[in-house]
Amino acid sequence: MAMHRVIQLKECDRVWINVNLATFDPAMSHPYGSRHRCALGIHKGKIARIEPMSAVTATRLPYDVTDGHNGWLTPGLIDCHTHLVFGGHRAQEFELRLKGVPYEQIAAQGGGILATARATRVRSKEQLIKSTLPRLKALTAEGVTLVEIKSGYGLNLVDEIKMLEVAKELHNRHTIKIISTLLVASTLPPEFAGRTDEYVDMICQQLIPEVADKKLAEAVDIHCENAAFTMAHRDKIFQSAIDNGLPTKCHTEQFSENGGASLAAHMNALSCDHLQHISEQGIADMAESGSIAVLLPGSYYFMRCQTPPPVELLRHYQVPIALATDTNPGTSPLASIRMMMNMGCIFFQLTPAEALAGVTINAARALGIADHYGSLEEDKAADFCLWDIDHPNELAYQLGHCPLQQRVIDGQIIDTSH
Repeated sequence: MAMHRVIQLKECDRVWINVNLATFDPAMSHPYGSRHRCALGIHKGKIARIEPMSAVTATRLPYDVTDGHNGWLTPGLIDCHTHLVFGGHRAQEFELRLKGVPYEQIAAQGGGILATARATRVRSKEQLIKSTLPRLKALTAEGVTLVEIKSGYGLNLVDEIKMLEVAKELHNRHTIKIISTLLVASTLPPEFAGRTDEYVDMICQQLIPEVADKKLAEAVDIHCENAAFTMAHRDKIFQSAIDNGLPTKCHTEQFSENGGASLAAHMNALSCDHLQHISEQGIADMAESGSIAVLLPGSYYFMRCQTPPPVELLRHYQVPIALATDTNPGTSPLASIRMMMNMGCIFFQLTPAEALAGVTINAARALGIADHYGSLEEDKAADFCLWDIDHPNELAYQLGHCPLQQRVIDGQIIDTSH
């Protein structure tokens, strides 16, 4: 077996000097994996070398050098749960809810997910791309280098495929990495009213196989909240995803304990998301399977929920916690990853270190990509951010002002404040 050759700073394509690192390297015991006064070199799009500045001299540096002026490098931020692609908006529902109209009544009158489905179905791919871009740009402006985008508003074969193709096109056109997820079983479309079994068969026999065959999604997310679908339906969908070679994840336990997390864990799901009403047994099952808890404080806030997820139990069972925006038109129209960090601390009592881990290394784990993303380690992708801060706890502490200096993807400086 060939020995891995160590790349020296002089051989790197570019080097950042005078930087502090919040590495989130799992091998380091400090909450942030902090390393102070360092140089970081990149080579062929990967982090190639990290060493203390005390060992660095001018003769050991390449031509291309960035002085970080004692700022902080963090891994590029990852938003691991979004519904960024959709048509229309639901501002009128927001106003109705403020007046006391319950969501169930709004949905019965044609609102809710079905309203977004109608608006999404009638829009072309180009129209959906155009409407998604402002949300995507809001995330990148705060340091996001990788985002997951779910389908789920098509509710049929043609429009679910369309949404996933939009996500792929956004990935091809713009300097951000996008992971696509097929979301199914969020609600029963009107054309399948009274025919839930047939709809589930369509998902399992047509939609999932075609998405897998065309490589349009990296995972399948099964919505385990809607009462139209039984646990047997969900089990069947999980099995179809697995049979077609796609990892799974799930929306579950947002409004009530329903066993979805345990089912997902038994299917070795990458993550279980929301979890405000998860049982201790569900958490134990997640711990055993290695599933990640993805908490979504945006929807908790926007829906004025009263029961936070059981963070202390998640800590006790050592289930890694990720945070995400859940950006969507109905329950979290909030495209701000740093707001989620702040809300995670305020509403869920996460520490600032847990919040930052939640949008870096644990977000990468929730997407099954932690071997390549989410921490500052040699041989991982050179996706990171340079911040003008004294300490990384500032990133969860203040809102409004964004101290981002540079956003780097595959070693290329994409955005800069200078």
